[in-house]
Amino acid sequence: MQSLTISFNCSQTPMALYEAINNVAAWWGPVNGASEKVGDEFIYRHADIHYSKHRVTEMVPGKKVVWLTVDSQLNFVEQKDEWTGNTITFNIDEQNGFTTLTFTQQNLTPAMECYEACSGAWNFYVGESLRNLAALGQGSPDK
Repeated sequence: MQSLTISFNCSQTPMALYEAINNVAAWWGPVNGASEKVGDEFIYRHADIHYSKHRVTEMVPGKKVVWLTVDSQLNFVEQKDEWTGNTITFNIDEQNGFTTLTFTQQNLTPAMECYEACSGAWNFYVGESLRNLAALGQGSPDK
């Protein structure tokens, strides 16, 4: 089964995109905890329908950021912990003067009950909010 993948190109440097990724509150929403170094953990909540706790497991400046979802509760699906154990990867690549971000949430597949809602949300938060944060200095996170 194919995991959810979202990609975009931008003119920002790999380091600018890397720094934007690590500023989670500026593109996804308020978080409790930290996301600046390997081992950091943070919690993201969206109203009373989404809770997820993530651990930073890998950071390669200008190249890659990886989170492990260590706990989750999605209150709009039957299997509330669908995200628990998933790996979320941000791969950064530079070619011909453009920087490409490839975002992947491992195990988020069309077979999962949350796929439609979660893929739509990620398309907004990664494909628009994170992209705008890197390009324009302003994301559109939850408030």
